[in-house]
Amino acid sequence: MTLRELAQALGAELIGGDPTTEVVGVSGLDNAAPGCVAYVENGRRQQQGDSTEALALIAPLDLAPGDKPLLRVANPRLAYARALGLLSPRIRLAPGIHPTAVIGNGVTFGNARLGSAATDAISAGVSVGAHAVIGDGCAIDHGVQIHPLVAIGNDVRIGAESEIHANVTVYHDVTIGKRVVIYAGSVIGGDGFGYARDGDAHVRIPHIGTVVIEDDVEMGCNVTIDRSTTGATIIGQGSKLDNLVHIAHNVKIGRNTLLMGQVGISGSVTIGDNVMMAGQSGAKDHVAVGDNVQAGARAAIRGDIPPGTIVWGDPARSHREQLRIDGAMPRLPKLLSTVRELERRVRELEGKLGERTEP
Repeated sequence: MTLRELAQALGAELIGGDPTTEVVGVSGLDNAAPGCVAYVENGRRQQQGDSTEALALIAPLDLAPGDKPLLRVANPRLAYARALGLLSPRIRLAPGIHPTAVIGNGVTFGNARLGSAATDAISAGVSVGAHAVIGDGCAIDHGVQIHPLVAIGNDVRIGAESEIHANVTVYHDVTIGKRVVIYAGSVIGGDGFGYARDGDAHVRIPHIGTVVIEDDVEMGCNVTIDRSTTGATIIGQGSKLDNLVHIAHNVKIGRNTLLMGQVGISGSVTIGDNVMMAGQSGAKDHVAVGDNVQAGARAAIRGDIPPGTIVWGDPARSHREQLRIDGAMPRLPKLLSTVRELERRVRELEGKLGERTEP
């Protein structure tokens, strides 16, 4: 792309430079290469950007011109992400079914009904990689990419342009929306961890429900999402799950929620829209987390959290209260020493008072 074409694609104002110069890629400030664009989030980084070999800088609207051409936008980080997508697009698998893949009975690819599964897949732009297995009765929509060694159970629905990476397991009757990305090793739709006591024995509770992954969800490597006992475990539209996130049975997650690495959600939890839970935070079963809640790293949510609250700690409490507790912790040894000294003095005073009151 040329600088002018990139500016138009990003909705950016191009300041300086030759608009016809070719842009060959996107890079960070620490590895900027000739012909690439980088981004600076504020004026403090502009000097560093000007000292690199970058062709131009994606920058905020209020940044004054410097030594490099600027692509000025309202949200430089967002523009940077879009530039990466434009100039370094993901490599797509070639449409078709690998000879080693196993396709069950009654599998459909897009709207094609041309005869063989291989012909239908090519017509629908669907890719099925080596040694992938697709169970009976599955419906695979247009442009879906299924990488090698994926295992998909019976009667699974996968929406258009979704991508399932290697070694993912999708159990039976799961529904996956459009433009969903699931990275390697994730398991969707295994039974939840539910048991009833029979004396000293634990009797497994059958989980006959399902999992519904709505449109534009992305989940990292080794994510596990359990199917519901009845009904559905739901991951809302646009939500993003980091590596090693676990979602238990009957959980309902709202739209555009972010769950960072090693977050664990217990059964029957309801999480609202636009929630952000940092690494290793979690929620006990049957609690409700309101819209726009932010939970800090390792926050342990043990009760309902009202919308718009920022929580931290174990148990999760308001951020302000937790900061006061954290600030007091280093002073505890000295405080304990002071208390012991005061107790000693009180005992001495009580002894002296007792001597004075004796007849």
